[in-house]
Amino acid sequence: MVRTLYFDCFAGASGDMIVGALLDLGLDFEALTRELAKLPLRGYELERREVRRAHLRGTKFTVRIEGEDHESHPVSGHGHRRLDEILQIIRSSELSARVRERAEAVFRRLAQAEARAHGCAVEEVAFHEVGAVDSIVDIVGACVGFELLAIERFLASPIHVGRGFLGCAHGRYPVPVPATAELLQGAWVYTSDIEAELVTPTGAALLATVCESFGPLPEMRLEGIGYGAGTREFPDFPNLLRVMLGETRAAESSGARERLLVLETNLDDASPQILGHVMEEALRAGALDAFAVPVVMKKGRPGVWLVLLCRPEDRDALLALLFRETPTLGVRFYEVERRALWREILSVETSYGTIPVKVASLSGEIVNAAPEFEACRQAAERHRVPVREVMLAALVEFRRNVGSREGR
Repeated sequence: MVRTLYFDCFAGASGDMIVGALLDLGLDFEALTRELAKLPLRGYELERREVRRAHLRGTKFTVRIEGEDHESHPVSGHGHRRLDEILQIIRSSELSARVRERAEAVFRRLAQAEARAHGCAVEEVAFHEVGAVDSIVDIVGACVGFELLAIERFLASPIHVGRGFLGCAHGRYPVPVPATAELLQGAWVYTSDIEAELVTPTGAALLATVCESFGPLPEMRLEGIGYGAGTREFPDFPNLLRVMLGETRAAESSGARERLLVLETNLDDASPQILGHVMEEALRAGALDAFAVPVVMKKGRPGVWLVLLCRPEDRDALLALLFRETPTLGVRFYEVERRALWREILSVETSYGTIPVKVASLSGEIVNAAPEFEACRQAAERHRVPVREVMLAALVEFRRNVGSREGR
């Protein structure tokens, strides 16, 4: 069985609603506060309180910025930050590797959506509302909550997006705003007679990043329910996000099929140093895999076949990278289908410290486990031992505890 969280988005979703729903579900507020304190951000306080929305109770999560009235300024802590600045904030924290990885993925996805909506490069995107302290805390806080609650799988209902127009830093935009609409491509969405922005870019980015599908509630062994409250109140409509936690059958989430893109180009005048740099940058920009193969090109010239694997939404950013960083004049791309094992990161305690282990499962059975090399390398340097000793210690500790994980 797989521990699954289902987002019931009958009133849309936002970052604070997601965190509020997790708290209402049972996420420990003090533990969340301690984890968020690991971010190099100051000048804010966290608040959790029970509220009523159309006669239903829920939990309201608020990030209060020092010197601001959050009720009159629902988007506070404004800052015009670019993606690299936000990623640096996350990377310089002492949060777990899994939380950092997931939070970075959410912001990358958001930056790509903003870039497409505004017709600019990802590097040129300047976050306004989403660059604010409270939005960073909302996204990272949700990722912390997912880890503390040990969520393995994420699903969502069709999403109520609202309608009308919204004033923001860039002007007056239709609801859902362009970035939100970009993020929700592939999801089932609908509207009603409620004129309001029910889905924020922050909420859409979180759902788009973690959810594997959008549809009816699956067969689930239900364990808990939580309600996260939005800021606005509607007289006859509960402005709440409901989350439902339970176990779904492992077979439903193992070997999931994905539609991906292959980007490839042939190079006969790129140095090995450039190729290594390009592959590293491609992985940072969202590529799922990158490799280079020696080939013989026309006129017998030796060259390299450079190949990237990516999700469709990452295509434009990777094309820009290849055109900017390599001498290529053209890049081929085409759709492929991939079937991948269910993967998760588990941490084990060894005599060399905490080591994350990547685990792959098929129909609930663990079929592969590998310690993260970079974490092992750093631990080996600290303790002045060979890397293979740290990797072996991590595997031994993992196997000692693997029995409790089998068949989930």
